Amino acid sequence: MKNINKLIDHTLLKPEATSDQVLKLCEEARLHDFASVMVNSSYVSLCKKELLHTDVKVATVIGFPLGACSTHTKLEEVRQALRDGANEFDMVLNIGKLKEGKLDEVTQEIIAIKEIVPEYVLKVIIETSLLSEQDKINACKCVTDAKAEFIKTSTGFSTHGATVEDVALLRKHVGKDVQVKASGGVRSYDDLVKMHEAGATRIGTSSGVSLMSTQ
Repeated sequence: MKNINKLIDHTLLKPEATSDQVLKLCEEARLHDFASVMVNSSYVSLCKKELLHTDVKVATVIGFPLGACSTHTKLEEVRQALRDGANEFDMVLNIGKLKEGKLDEVTQEIIAIKEIVPEYVLKVIIETSLLSEQDKINACKCVTDAKAEFIKTSTGFSTHGATVEDVALLRKHVGKDVQVKASGGVRSYDDLVKMHEAGATRIGTSSGVSLMSTQ
């Protein structure tokens, strides 16, 4: 498979991550020309500086990892990350409201965030491991209606990450203009190929370097 590097969001979201580890992440991303580095917002400005004059994006997470903070809090997170230099945003939707069927509220929150970053990629994390099949289908409608660029399976911090079955389900039910990101548990080249064949066009993984060496 060609150009797998541009499928990969090279990810370090552990709470114990240090500046030195983030600098190493950036060095690896620069070397392999990954799609992005994915970091917590406190490291956005550091990554922006390190990745200047490359085409590696600086991506960060919003409302992470639970999605249960207020919309106001998420909006302020986005604004600060934007000021710090982020140019991709992965937000966790409000999972409780989704499960309650408050789909308009869920959709409006995504729209509000997208309005702040209209020129940048917005990925919406739905945490598939906590959802029924109907919840997942409802999430596809919310993300499609809100015109986000991606629906994303998982934070990697819940009961399990991406599955091939979930990627295929999301690809089936999301709008044609929405892409699918598989995240959590993609650790081998075989995993990546299976996710891609199921419909994922972006992969969130902390194993990007080993994936490049085993393809």
